[in-house]
Amino acid sequence: MKRVLAILVAGLWSLASWAAVQQAYEFPTLSPEYSPYEATVVGTLPEVEATLPAGNPMTMERIRIFDDRVVPEPFFFDEELRYSYAWQKGEAPLVFMIAGTGGTYNGSKNVNMGRAFFDAGFHVVSISSPTFMNFIVSASRTSVPGHAYEDAKDLYRVMEKIWERHREDISVSDFYITGYSLGGFNTAFVTLLDETRKTFNFRKALLINPPVSLYSSISLLDRMSQNIPGGMDNFSLFFQSLLDEVSNVYTASDSVDIDADFLYQAYQAVNPSNEELAALVGVSFRLSSASLIYTADVINRYGFVVPSNVIMTKNSSPGDYMRATYQLGFTDYVHGFFYPYYKQQDPTLEREQLVKDMSLTAIESYLKNSTKIEVMHNQDDIILAPGEIDFFPRVFGDRAKIYPKGGHCGNMSHRDNVAHMINVFRQ
Repeated sequence: MKRVLAILVAGLWSLASWAAVQQAYEFPTLSPEYSPYEATVVGTLPEVEATLPAGNPMTMERIRIFDDRVVPEPFFFDEELRYSYAWQKGEAPLVFMIAGTGGTYNGSKNVNMGRAFFDAGFHVVSISSPTFMNFIVSASRTSVPGHAYEDAKDLYRVMEKIWERHREDISVSDFYITGYSLGGFNTAFVTLLDETRKTFNFRKALLINPPVSLYSSISLLDRMSQNIPGGMDNFSLFFQSLLDEVSNVYTASDSVDIDADFLYQAYQAVNPSNEELAALVGVSFRLSSASLIYTADVINRYGFVVPSNVIMTKNSSPGDYMRATYQLGFTDYVHGFFYPYYKQQDPTLEREQLVKDMSLTAIESYLKNSTKIEVMHNQDDIILAPGEIDFFPRVFGDRAKIYPKGGHCGNMSHRDNVAHMINVFRQ
């Protein structure tokens, strides 16, 4: 009886401690009622943001990844991969950062992470997502992104090239790697690859808001774009109406600064519903998928959108073809391009198996046993299907930090989250 009572008391104590943690995490929103969609779209408000030095310490650079690659004319400006870096004056650990879906090396999330890590004493290197046009053109072996293992090889090759270029300029004590959203997913597979390649021997890896299953998450994102009134055909009118509302607020404002007060007034004026916020998230990812599909199709002359007998030049207008890609989502890409492409490489490949392989569950044993990998996630992440968040505490145990709020990557610049990122790499 005493043992049962002790277990019960311990359980209640743990529950109380968990509840205290949940209550202690402040995540204010512009609306009176919290919404994970608002958290995703608006992000972290200034009152709970991490305090970091002003400015961006990163320097942009270009590098050729494949010496013999001939880039199609429409992409002549993407012959070299763009990335950025910031070096400490003395010896320091180096962090590689991978952007999320369609994200760039100089996007706000990577820049803010870079500022935080650099301020904490790390060298930093920022790399675009393998799904970003510049990466697809200049750094992807197949130029058909989305394959967990192939993207990892491409990213690893890029990291090796960057390290080879700069290794005489800096002194590095240890290597670390992180990424958010799809970049977090990529981080897991790059770390796995490093176990055999051993160029970096990563000391720690941090996955930030990764999907569990790529197919599950892209299916959710595709459905979000269906929330646009009138569907994707009405996207321009929908987006313009939001811009008009924000413009009216700016015109009526006494200030020229787009600050927290302006953001609040604009949000109140637009007053978007959860459905409209979901539509904005869906549209954001739809724009990424459209760029990905067009780029991969033209480079491979696959004929998915642009007829394979059409030769695109630097003077060709992609207008009609891009409009067609806006009607296609990530799932259309998987079924109509991605799977058939890899089926050609391996005729025995089944669609269901490919979907299973593009998931963290495919490397669950490695993730469970590799103490160097940690994860930071949100209980209400909108790109996870019901129950998927449970994968992380089950597999990572106390290496999983799950925040109660934040939506999808909406709290990355929160002071608690930034402190946790830095502490993971300081352990």
